[in-house]
Amino acid sequence: HLLAGVPALQVLAHRVVWSLLLLAAIVLAMRRAGPILAAARGRTLLLLCASAALIAVNWLVYIFAVQSGHVLEASLGYFINPLLNVALGMIVLGERIGTLQKAAVAVAALGVAVLAIAGGGALWISLTLAFSFGVYGLIRKVAAIDALGGLTVETALLVGPALAVLWLSPAPVFGRGTINLLLVLAGAVTAAPLLMFAAAARRLRYSTLGLLQYLAPTLQF
Repeated sequence: HLLAGVPALQVLAHRVVWSLLLLAAIVLAMRRAGPILAAARGRTLLLLCASAALIAVNWLVYIFAVQSGHVLEASLGYFINPLLNVALGMIVLGERIGTLQKAAVAVAALGVAVLAIAGGGALWISLTLAFSFGVYGLIRKVAAIDALGGLTVETALLVGPALAVLWLSPAPVFGRGTINLLLVLAGAVTAAPLLMFAAAARRLRYSTLGLLQYLAPTLQF
């Protein structure tokens, strides 16, 4: 909301640029550049290209939703997302869940259905957020690269288009007082949770991670 006057594409571009600068500093400080470049090849690089595109769509739609007054629709998307994670974990990864987990999923599905029916509005926002982040998480789980390396490569793949957006924007926003600080902080706010999410995705069952993800949309709601 603090950046409501900034075009969504510019906010997204700044998120990418400042995230990459932060991640690059971490990579250099930890001397991880060599291992990351070695890992980001072949099938892994193709998977990261797909995950980069998905997270860019997710970020852009979320920024648009917040700026246009559709926060509840965005929240609903992240209520749907954990159900999708459980489904992907079971169907794609062959995971199994216990009786209590099935009951939890059933209750959550009922709640999501009630919210979707009662809320109306821009349901496309909810579905886009849910599917883009659900498939993103699945890709990050199976890609043979760690959390820091994967996110660094993703943002590196996106930085070219991001710089083009900033360069071609008719009314660049950087240089407007406190907005500068907010845009720079967007990098850290973007990178930190995604690093932890990617690390968790590689360590936990995807269905378990899905159920844990109800914390975020509940806070947004």
